[in-house]
Amino acid sequence: MQHPLNDQKTLNGWALFDWANSAFALVITTAIFPPYFEEMVDEQFEVLGFTFTNSSWFAYLITFSYLVIALLSPLLSGIADAGGRRKWFLQFFTTMGGLGCLSLYFFDGMETMWIGSLGFIVGLVGFAGGLVFYNSFLPIIASPDRFDRLSARGFAMGYVGSVILLLLNLAMVQQPAWFGLPASGTLSVRLAFVTVGIWWLAFAYLSLSRLPDDKRKPGNGLADMAALGWAELRGVWRQMKEYPQAKRFLIAFFSYSAGVQTVIFLASIFAKKELGFETAELIVVVLILQVVAVAGAYLAARISEARGNKFALYFELIIWTLICVVAYFVNGKLQFYVLAGAVGLVMGGVQSLSRSTYAKVIPGGSAGSTVPQDTTSWFSFYDVLEKVAIVLGTFIFGFLDALTGSMRVSILMLAVFFILGMLFLSRFRVTPPPQTSAPPAG
Repeated sequence: MQHPLNDQKTLNGWALFDWANSAFALVITTAIFPPYFEEMVDEQFEVLGFTFTNSSWFAYLITFSYLVIALLSPLLSGIADAGGRRKWFLQFFTTMGGLGCLSLYFFDGMETMWIGSLGFIVGLVGFAGGLVFYNSFLPIIASPDRFDRLSARGFAMGYVGSVILLLLNLAMVQQPAWFGLPASGTLSVRLAFVTVGIWWLAFAYLSLSRLPDDKRKPGNGLADMAALGWAELRGVWRQMKEYPQAKRFLIAFFSYSAGVQTVIFLASIFAKKELGFETAELIVVVLILQVVAVAGAYLAARISEARGNKFALYFELIIWTLICVVAYFVNGKLQFYVLAGAVGLVMGGVQSLSRSTYAKVIPGGSAGSTVPQDTTSWFSFYDVLEKVAIVLGTFIFGFLDALTGSMRVSILMLAVFFILGMLFLSRFRVTPPPQTSAPPAG
């Protein structure tokens, strides 16, 4: 029996999952863990005869995590599409990520660096792996006319929930006595990691209790579902020659995404290492960035409405390029606050514009399209490409950091990704795809 669509309890439960896992994205990957890692790990150390800086090692952790995620993505996409195990895998990755987050409590110095490294990798893989199944529930629980509104509700709940927890963590770090914690040492920060793990697991399991149960399908083993995922990606790749604008956009998107995601992941560790920001100050920076990002997304939409998607993307990428150049010279905290505001202004904008622009040039993406094409496989391709871009960007950042010993050189070089993105974008036109029948991907 099919689960009834638009059941309010189910819809609310689905949106609650965003409230649960967004805390990891904000607190662990952006606000608190990166500067804490930089502080706990020696500035330079050797592993297996190779020399690393603490910031280059952290960049490589992100590289490795997203390499694993990129390799798993076709399998996960196949599982999500084949159905039957959505809820089980969503619970598996959520539990995995939450436990990885909780393990960070035991990371308190160079001697336990391996715990911090492994816990962060496990948390990041759990977070990204779960998103595939979380998103795949949308057409199962809601009718198409509810997609946009429900997605927006999930985004809003994720934003509000993560900011609430970050404010609690700020109080724990700034006023540990309020919580009966010692004023010195790392306990308050490590307990902040624990609050994220508990928050994530508790609210996610409440969300899961409201989602439809799995209906196992016979004959859909892991190998079959992995083959389905790879077939989707190969199918999109084969069709790409029929959709040249989509291909041109993806090349530009891949280039500038490497820069965008690397800046987002490593901005706080840059502020800690190069400018001496304290954890509490960085939390304030991230809160500013979050608020400005919402306004930035609306600004990008307005520019796009007035001048078109391509012009709006150029506007965003020029600012991203300037951010990288200015970051090389920044030497004061006030300057970095302004720079963080600029990042927030274009962070949400470039991501929302990229997705909406891509939607306009793929099969079935234009108004009045008659192409019988499920866009899921095209967005799976888009998603994998973004993950590979993160692998490339963070690896180059870490390599240059280890080679030169300067994060400033690494972040300056990220400007190349944005310049290349603009060059590739120059050949792109936002034109509807051909209205001809195309075989389904795979």
